[in-house]
Amino acid sequence: MEADFVIVGAGSAGCAVAYRLAEAGESVLVIEHGGTDAGPFIQMPAALSYPMNMKQYDWGYTSEPEPHLGNRRLACPRGKVIGGSSSINGMVYVRGHAMDFDHWAEAGADGWSYADVLPYYKRMESWDDGGHGGDPAWRGTNGPLHVTRGPRDNPLFSAFVEAGRQAGYEVTDDYNGQKQEGFGPFEQTVHKGVRWSAANAYLKPALKRENCGLIRGLVERVIIKEGRAVGVALAGGKTVRARREVILAASSINSPKILMLSGIGPADHLAQHGIDVVADRPGVGANLQDHLEMYIQMASKQPITLYKHWNLLSKAVIGAQWLFTGKGLGASNQFESCGFIRSQAGVPYPDIQYHFLPIAVRYDGKASAEGHGFQAHTGPMRSPSRGSVTLRSGDPKDDPLIRFNYMSTEQDWEDFRRCIRLTREIFAQEAFEPFVKHEIQPGAAAQSDAELDDVIREHAESAYHPCGTCRMGRADDPQAVVDPQGRVIGVDALRVVDSSVFPRITNGNLNAPSIMMGEKMSDHILGRDPLARSNDQPWIHPDWETAQR
Repeated sequence: MEADFVIVGAGSAGCAVAYRLAEAGESVLVIEHGGTDAGPFIQMPAALSYPMNMKQYDWGYTSEPEPHLGNRRLACPRGKVIGGSSSINGMVYVRGHAMDFDHWAEAGADGWSYADVLPYYKRMESWDDGGHGGDPAWRGTNGPLHVTRGPRDNPLFSAFVEAGRQAGYEVTDDYNGQKQEGFGPFEQTVHKGVRWSAANAYLKPALKRENCGLIRGLVERVIIKEGRAVGVALAGGKTVRARREVILAASSINSPKILMLSGIGPADHLAQHGIDVVADRPGVGANLQDHLEMYIQMASKQPITLYKHWNLLSKAVIGAQWLFTGKGLGASNQFESCGFIRSQAGVPYPDIQYHFLPIAVRYDGKASAEGHGFQAHTGPMRSPSRGSVTLRSGDPKDDPLIRFNYMSTEQDWEDFRRCIRLTREIFAQEAFEPFVKHEIQPGAAAQSDAELDDVIREHAESAYHPCGTCRMGRADDPQAVVDPQGRVIGVDALRVVDSSVFPRITNGNLNAPSIMMGEKMSDHILGRDPLARSNDQPWIHPDWETAQR
């Protein structure tokens, strides 16, 4: 078993790299621990709460007890299936804000400013706005990844956008175009009613080529000889040889774990677990970031929410309609309106995101006891808190220790309280008057800072956007793990290409930037000149220094 390039992990970035390398005629072998994505639980968009809660498709990670959240252990699902987390996620498509990537470049990720990455977003997309407006000049139309918008038939979707406008915020036709800030239609990775995961978009087309193969296996470590990666060792004693490079695309949880098991990481930590040090990189496993969010839930005066379908018969009807026609409620993730706002004057670009959903429900699929309701998921986008991924032991079968260290600064609490109060103000607008009955969560009784803090401590959940644990930076940066071309500093022929290399978390959901990472890194791997930089200028609120909206 050998190939020129061995890719560890068939997730969002790994599938994109496999596709581009195979397209270029290179010999590629992808190793994935999980199995097939066949079946309606993954492929039907509205069934999204199922695969995320199924051991068959999820690594099932949880954090260590979080000291600032009442020592709760929070779920950290990661896809264990072809397509990785793009096969179990909410299918929400957010590129991130232009200034996120400019920050990456300023932080030492040379060549990753917005002008550098926008051409790759265009290359990867097949965008269809469904005739709902948008920014065609900023979007791609010939890429492997289909991006669409839901029908927004439920009146609550337009009420949410109108309430944002009434509260004094911007409206945007395309938050993935020139203007992220504001309220408008949400986008999803769905094509013809099917979840358009990285497996469907990239891996399956790549596997049709003779030069690309897929094998199942658990990678225990990278085999390094005389400072060079020459292959990987799998559980069960098998090895796979890489003639040119090993590419880790195993997620922000598993990529640092594999590096450390291979002798690349903080020397003291490796020594504690009896691992010989190949490269002392203290940044491996550090810099862990995530988005923390809460559902602000309202009971509905009118029986127009998705709650009327929250029964076995209705779910069966929706499933059958989707199975036979690819249409109906089953063909959307139901996240069809959104918002991106700034929390206060002096913040140059949005730092709060809204996912609006026309039902009051949790990610584990449990509906609110109140019956008909709706909710906005919200939380701060750029928390200053940082956590870590470390080894539990030297045994590759043991889960790593995941410590997010959520809410560890005073700024986290101030930002989160502001999110809740701004959200209540939106639900109090005239557009929601026909629909809002009363507040379910946090509940109208929670008003003071201390009361809101208690609610956050008890109810905040991960938005499942871990990243940053193999940070990209300049080769002379002691905390950087990879250089701006994804090459592991101190080891030859080894790269990391996934969300773990993000210097800082981007604004919104991470699937789009993870796939873009694979697209752009594949050009670096192939030794090609990057795509020409873009001259497009993003919209920034003209009064951002003095006004919150």
